[in-house]
Amino acid sequence: MNRFEQIQQELREHPKKWLISGCAGFIGSNLLETLLKLDQTVVGLDNFATGYQHNLDEVRELVGSKRWASFSFIRGDIRDLNACQQAVQGIDYVLHQAALGSVPRSLEDPVTTNDVNVSGFLNMLVAARGAAVTSFVYAASSATYGDHPGLPKVEDRIGKPLSPYAVTKNVNELYAEVFARCYGFKTIGLRYFNVFGKRQDPNGAYAAVIPKWIAAMIRNEEVCINGDGETSRDFCFVENAVQANLLAATTSADNKNEIYNVAVSDITTLNELVGILKSTLGKHGIHYQKEIAYRDFRDGDVRQSQADVSKSAQRLGYAPEYRIGEGLNTAMSWYVGQHHGKRQA
Repeated sequence: MNRFEQIQQELREHPKKWLISGCAGFIGSNLLETLLKLDQTVVGLDNFATGYQHNLDEVRELVGSKRWASFSFIRGDIRDLNACQQAVQGIDYVLHQAALGSVPRSLEDPVTTNDVNVSGFLNMLVAARGAAVTSFVYAASSATYGDHPGLPKVEDRIGKPLSPYAVTKNVNELYAEVFARCYGFKTIGLRYFNVFGKRQDPNGAYAAVIPKWIAAMIRNEEVCINGDGETSRDFCFVENAVQANLLAATTSADNKNEIYNVAVSDITTLNELVGILKSTLGKHGIHYQKEIAYRDFRDGDVRQSQADVSKSAQRLGYAPEYRIGEGLNTAMSWYVGQHHGKRQA
């Protein structure tokens, strides 16, 4: 039995009360689904800025009415300290996922990105410390590595940020470190690398590449690549991120006040990704034949990204179960189901 299996067994035997900020979002709703299936009590906080009611509705259908009764929802904004303080009352473990993601969004509106990601994060820290929660885990980002050229990315070596979004995520880590030093309140930051999976929004200008391209291919629309297609990413299936959150929340005090990479230590170029998506969709009877359109490189984008996950493995017991192909095979039925009947001639 690995560490994640042990944690799941322990949580079933000794349930805890969890808070998920951003519970109606992509990663937050996947965390909610997992925790409710483990018979935990969960409080969710969301303002539906980037989350959706239909994500919560889908989780409710998947877990059943009995388990859903263990979930309480607060519609609120992390920029409101009172809402944060209300949400953390009686909580054992906080999983802070609420944020405004997207490098392009931050370039267009750095003020709002900073307000949510920095001021909101600080509110959550203050509220959680005041409530003396057992554990506080927050969504950090691989964007923090910025222009550091080294591969794979190691937690203690970062460069200069390349976007306002990256600045906010770096500031989160600095605040977390200061709270540990000044108040003895230790947290764990999880640097996500390009997480994908079910309930990830394919729509809008800031959609992540995998759901956006899958939706385009299913609809037989043009797929566009920014740059030459040799930009690479370490794509991480959402179930790996869920595992990392539960391991981090329940780890010993010695492993807190730390940052951990959450990825699989793979390199996949965007050109390779197109091929993988075509192949996986082909198994579902969808054969995409259009030529790929290449555009200029996008401002703020990191050229190459790959994680070193050895620290996560050694300290947390993290053992990612899904590489990109396995993750897409698992999730593709959900993607296809979401776009059923929307394919164009």
